[in-house]
Amino acid sequence: MGLGRDIIWILTLKCDEAMRLESQLLEQPLSRVERMALRGHLFTCKACRRARKQFEFLRQAACRLADGVDAR
Repeated sequence: MGLGRDIIWILTLKCDEAMRLESQLLEQPLSRVERMALRGHLFTCKACRRARKQFEFLRQAACRLADGVDAR
């Protein structure tokens, strides 16, 4: 993407794209542009901030279960 397209994408990231980035983040690092877009979106979107907390909770629970520790 060019700089102009990157800026537009950062400023107009939609919830479904944000959730795709959150999911991707569980497996691999995001690019600088992706991180900026996600941060900006999370700053303005309460629903996606809530979903991010749920992603984090599930990730931690899965790690605990994988380590053989009760997730409660």
